[in-house]
Formats: sequence, C-alpha cells, structure tokens
Amino acid sequence: MNAHPMHPFLARAASAAAGVAAAVPADHPLDAPTPCGDFDSRALINHWVLYTSHGLEHRARRVELPEELVSRDFAADADWRSAYATQLERAVAAWAEPAAWEGDVDLGGSPMPALGIARMLILELLLHGWDVARAVGLRIDVDDELAELVGEIVAENAELYRQYEGFAGAVALPDDASAWDRALAASGRDPHWKA
Repeated sequence: MNAHPMHPFLARAASAAAGVAAAVPADHPLDAPTPCGDFDSRALINHWVLYTSHGLEHRARRVELPEELVSRDFAADADWRSAYATQLERAVAAWAEPAAWEGDVDLGGSPMPALGIARMLILELLLHGWDVARAVGLRIDVDDELAELVGEIVAENAELYRQYEGFAGAVALPDDASAWDRALAASGRDPHWKA
C-alpha cells in the first residue's frame, strides 16, 4: 500500500501541531487573546482540536462530526494536549489509506475533492498551530518545504477564506521575509504578533 504523496506533509503538519499543543503551559489563561480576532484561547484551542484532529479523521472516513464532539470544551480537559496528539495519530493513519484521497468529501452538501480538503486541513493545522503558539508566546516548528506548501495553499484559497472572514487582508513584509512569514502574511497574519 503506497500512501498519497501529500500524506508525509500531512504527517509533518500534524507533528508540528502536536508539538505546539504539548508546549502550551497548564496555567495559560483560557480567556487570553489570540491572533484570531474574536477567538480567545479557549475558543481557538477548541476549534483547532475539533477540526484538525477529529475533523481530519472524520473527513478521511466521510463521516459527520457528532454533536458531542462539536459542543465539547476540549480545553477544559487537563489532558487535552496528549489527547490531541493521540487523535492526530489516528487521523493521520486514516489518511494513510489510499482510498481517503480518492473522489470527493461531501459532509455539508458542497462536495470538494479529497485532496483539496486534505490540503486545507494542512493549512488549519499549521496556521492555527501558529495562532496557538503565538497566544502563549511560543513558536511552531515549520520546515521550509512545508512553509512553501502552506504558501501555495494559502494562495489557492485566500479569496474563498476572505469571503467567509477566515483570513484578513494580506500583511506587507520585506522582500527578504522567510517562506513561513510570507505564508502567514498572505493569510492576513502579522508574523510579529504578540499578545
């Protein structure tokens, strides 16, 4: 069984996200601000955990997220960091199946190619991973190849995301900015944001 060529990127994005979660201090205030406008730390962590771990697996399997997960306050669980890492492993394993990458994913009445869904989830893992990291004064470890991929995916989806207020306007950067900073800025994030 040969996994899809995009699968290693998904696995690396998940690993980077799990690393951020593991580093969030236990005493980090859940009402603290984040780079995500209306999201405080609790809302951001809950969104990130739900869609990038449970949602990631459910989309591979073409199964709706149950209300029990959608309404759960993951951030209230003392072990949410390790639970997130475990769920990410399950999700990445689900996408190791070649069939997960075939056809469309239709969970809300608007089918999208599975590859496009997986690419957008890589975006969510890393951009929201950066958001969480910045909210607690940390950084996320994204290698240059992964950063270039995120930049491509941002460029492909920026117009759609802006229609739904998922991205702000692009942030101006100097010409010598890194690939990761350029990807962040293109998504409307200020790479130098501080709480």
